[in-house]
Amino acid sequence: MTRGILIAGNESTLSAAIAAEAAKRVEHYAAALIPNRLSEQIRNDPPRPPVSGTKKSPARQTGTTGDLPAGVEIPLQWNPGSPIAARSLILAAENRLEHLDEAILICTPPSIRRRSADLLPADIEIMANDHIKGWFFLVRELAQLFRTKESGTLALVLSDMGSAGSKDDRVDLLGPAVAATFRAFAQSLLSSAYDEPYLTMAFSSPEIADEGSFAAFVFKQVDEGNKRNNGRWHKYGKLNLFR
Repeated sequence: MTRGILIAGNESTLSAAIAAEAAKRVEHYAAALIPNRLSEQIRNDPPRPPVSGTKKSPARQTGTTGDLPAGVEIPLQWNPGSPIAARSLILAAENRLEHLDEAILICTPPSIRRRSADLLPADIEIMANDHIKGWFFLVRELAQLFRTKESGTLALVLSDMGSAGSKDDRVDLLGPAVAATFRAFAQSLLSSAYDEPYLTMAFSSPEIADEGSFAAFVFKQVDEGNKRNNGRWHKYGKLNLFR
């Protein structure tokens, strides 16, 4: 029986690398992208390219994977700021994959370089709803599912290095705040992981890393499913060494 993998996050080269690693391991995986609704979207990474050797299926959320070609990414709709949408996403992933065993949540915060007085209220609300609240809603649904199954893997991946910009660029006021919230949330989940019947792991890199190697590092730990890694924060170190 193949693994059911859900990948969630916004478009980035890291999410593309994670998807490429998933495609090496399973015939089908589900992907839910945070929609781009900011008035001025300055991403840390270029738009996520399609995974080599795979195709995306239509974004329908009914039926199973029986009639889909191998290696396909199954895109699922997600409104991160809605708790109902989080529940619907998990049900859709289970329905399309037939079962959900692993969830990889990737935080690559968008960057908005404006003075505080020039920040748009709509952008502040979108960042809070989609890139902060959304993770809480989604993790809640995943935790309930994995607790019921008494198995599963929850992997939280943080990429907050981003593009520092030049000395003349405005300071990014929102992206670092999102990353700090995700980091604190992940740390709290790790601290409470020992009481749960499923695995919880977190991943980050203290430096700008090669996304492909970082993604391989993440999946290496997920593939092993070692219970000793439960509740641990895994850092991808210098010179592509795993530590």
